[in-house]
Amino acid sequence: WSQVVSEAEKIVGYPTSFMSLRCLLSDELSNIAMQVRKLVGTKHPLLDTARGFVYDSRNNLQMRGLVVLLISKAAGPSTAELSFQHDMVSGIYSSQRSLAEITELIHTAFLVHRGIVNIGELKSCDGPLKDMQFGNKMAVLSGDFLLANACTSLAQLQNTKVVELISSAIGDLVQGIYYENSKSSEENCLTDDIGISRWKEQVFLSHSALLAKSCQAAMELAKHSAEIQDMAFQYGKHMCMSHKLHSDLQPFVKESSTDTMAFSLNSAPAILHQEFLGREAWLKQIRELQEAIKAGKGVTSAIDLCRCHGNRALAALERFLPSEARDALANIVYAVTRFP
Repeated sequence: WSQVVSEAEKIVGYPTSFMSLRCLLSDELSNIAMQVRKLVGTKHPLLDTARGFVYDSRNNLQMRGLVVLLISKAAGPSTAELSFQHDMVSGIYSSQRSLAEITELIHTAFLVHRGIVNIGELKSCDGPLKDMQFGNKMAVLSGDFLLANACTSLAQLQNTKVVELISSAIGDLVQGIYYENSKSSEENCLTDDIGISRWKEQVFLSHSALLAKSCQAAMELAKHSAEIQDMAFQYGKHMCMSHKLHSDLQPFVKESSTDTMAFSLNSAPAILHQEFLGREAWLKQIRELQEAIKAGKGVTSAIDLCRCHGNRALAALERFLPSEARDALANIVYAVTRFP
């Protein structure tokens, strides 16, 4: 995965770890960073999120902006925009690069907001209560600051359809996170009796909508046809679904038998296993769930589903002309659909 991302970054012209550099160097955010240092010594999740902005080879926080740049380059200029090709750098319009930054800012803002902890569930080892409360305030304020910056930059693109698309993606994210944080969706609680179709709806809202609509918006900025816009949307949607399925599968497909990675009862293998097994038998097996899922059909079905979404993302790419950027987009899909 890291190699695929590294190769893709070469194609778009610069490392996407610098995607939000303009914002990160601002006086306001520098002040936020200084305030976050006060949380050192506590277990507030905002600290881990902040570290991830500096170095996160495992999760690749900048992956969404990279995909927006790649799909922009893969599509190239439309016939309607040929007169503006002087505004392109490495085959990408400046407005599309701004959109990639906006996408990353929105994603980062929601990551920061997710770092708010439930004060009522804190333990003494988490850190002093006043520090944890301070961390929550910082998570709210800094997340709002990033989101406000993204909205300001979005307005500067001066494209009503793009504003509408990204605004609706923000709404989708809020709805998706609401589902995740509802009582029935806590990771250490038993899932509601939901099927994989409901799981797909929730994952689209919380994980896929932002990238799918950003890819579509990138095509709109270049004045591509509705067909091309839909293909970009389909790539973003199904690549993200594959990415989430790949993540859900890791605790069950690791080769090491001693692996004790935590897994969610709302992960795709768990939900598919429940569908195959039946609700009552599922409740009886809950204490030995991880081993049961490994031995059942949920893992293989989730792998098949991951590859299915990957194939649909690849099919969407067929509409674009062969290029390095298209190959990089395909390699991203291959990276999240390959299992031991």
